[in-house]
Amino acid sequence: MLFLENVLLALGSLRANKMRALLTILGIIIGIASVIAIMSVGNSIRTSVTSSMESMGANHITLGLRQKEPEEEVTEEGYRFEGGMGQVSMSEEDYLTEEMLEEAEKEFADQLEGVLLSENVGEGKVKDGKLSSNVSVTGANTPYLKSQDLKLLSGRLLTDRDQREKKNLALISDRVVRKLFGGDTGKAAGSQIEVYLNGRYYNYTVAGVYEYDKSAFTALPEEYISTELYLPFETAREQTHAAPGYSQITLAARSGVDSREFSRKLENWFNQKYFRHNERYEVSAASMADMVKSMTGMLTTISAAISAIAGISLLVGGIGVMNIMLVSITERTREIGTRKALGAPGGSIRLQFIMEAVVICLLGGLIGIVLGLLLAAAVTKAMGYAASPSVEGILFSVAFSVFIGVFFGYYPASRAAKMNPIDALRYE
Repeated sequence: MLFLENVLLALGSLRANKMRALLTILGIIIGIASVIAIMSVGNSIRTSVTSSMESMGANHITLGLRQKEPEEEVTEEGYRFEGGMGQVSMSEEDYLTEEMLEEAEKEFADQLEGVLLSENVGEGKVKDGKLSSNVSVTGANTPYLKSQDLKLLSGRLLTDRDQREKKNLALISDRVVRKLFGGDTGKAAGSQIEVYLNGRYYNYTVAGVYEYDKSAFTALPEEYISTELYLPFETAREQTHAAPGYSQITLAARSGVDSREFSRKLENWFNQKYFRHNERYEVSAASMADMVKSMTGMLTTISAAISAIAGISLLVGGIGVMNIMLVSITERTREIGTRKALGAPGGSIRLQFIMEAVVICLLGGLIGIVLGLLLAAAVTKAMGYAASPSVEGILFSVAFSVFIGVFFGYYPASRAAKMNPIDALRYE
């Protein structure tokens, strides 16, 4: 009952000094709104980035070749230095080969789902007279295409036979179809297209049309967007005159396999079996799960740092609360003296003013939360992300509002509780 009475007294005091209360609360509102908005926007970006990276294949592991670190040498005089090997160009024996990949598939058949191979051919344009559409031409084997989870609108995907026979077939997006075929995906499948690429014109038959899913990261105007045009992997390698072997490949782990642990196992296996005696290069493995974790951690740290800076305004707001409480106590000195003369204990007086400070901060906090969420929704919409309110930020804001009220209200409340009732009643 005493708690409710103190809350009502606090609200009554705020109503009696509306403008002063509003200006005091404003500091808390700005601080809380800033923290909520930053944490919510950061959460939205983190969720979107994580989702996009995981959609690329949360079970994917990238194997690449890196130059070995030079060994430390010690001279006769005892001086230590690293051998200056410098950048070494790769030769045929340095590359990952088909035989190595086949051995890996046999060795890890229970953990490895497939080898995803791709070859970047370059940026080009699909042209038909004055009509054109930007494309990024990529050679891809069958497991790679399956991993892209393409939604086929017409035609078919590239088959293993297309890969073996190095056919001049292509998968194009519905965006290319809209520009060159008036949106008729049925007409596009089986048609011939001309692609201007690397200073030359190439002719391909459209095997199928897939639905283009615009990434949340794409902020380019429509006319500058480039969509993937997929060729059979071997066709692309023949077109680019690629050297036999690979400097980088992607492997897909089976469902239920810990890709982070598996990536380390693969790295050790390749290095022990094939690159132990290679003096220049070794295999390095990185899982998509590691990349997602690293990216999430970095975004969380940035968001927390900016939120901490915005939180400084909360400190300013708290000082404002303390200041206004000291003014309020001075104005109500006779009221405090009357209550103490009637037998009110010091603890009751202290609780009354602490509750008043807490009510001020809670009101500011709740209004700040609403404004922060609205601001975050507007910013994330403008950036093209889905709004993702930070629950942790909301809970933190409420708790911090109460903490500010208690912390900055305690000194003024204690000062009121220690007043001598006779001196307080004499105060003019």
